[in-house]
Amino acid sequence: MTTAAGYVLAFDVGTRTIGVAIGHPISGSARALSTVAVSHGRIDWSAIDILVKDWQPQAFVVGLPLALDGSEQEMTRHARSFAGELGRRYNRDVHESDERFTSKEAARRFARQRAQGTAKRKHGAEIDALAAQIILESWLAHPDHKATSS
Repeated sequence: MTTAAGYVLAFDVGTRTIGVAIGHPISGSARALSTVAVSHGRIDWSAIDILVKDWQPQAFVVGLPLALDGSEQEMTRHARSFAGELGRRYNRDVHESDERFTSKEAARRFARQRAQGTAKRKHGAEIDALAAQIILESWLAHPDHKATSS
């Protein structure tokens, strides 16, 4: 499946919320969209159902939280599990993208927005959605991003 035909939804998987961003391979742009609640380990799949219905993405990108040395950790396995379920539920390609340092970059961008008075939502959700945006921007910018399907 080619992702050039339509939107791509990206996810920053966390234990309390999942940040979501939307982007398009042709424009190479992405924007923070929203967050999805995670309560007691249960993901609000109905919220994701709505996002998939509304945006009709051609593919998904899931941030892969690796340790600083590149090794896998518990959250890596959690993100891979989410990616697998995403692919099964919606029958679309799921790509993984190294998300090391995205949370720091998201916090930096959020602080800059807040200083400019443009950030209006609760900051935790804003940062998670920004992290998903950064994951997607990185994936879209990578020249061989189509080769990272899981």
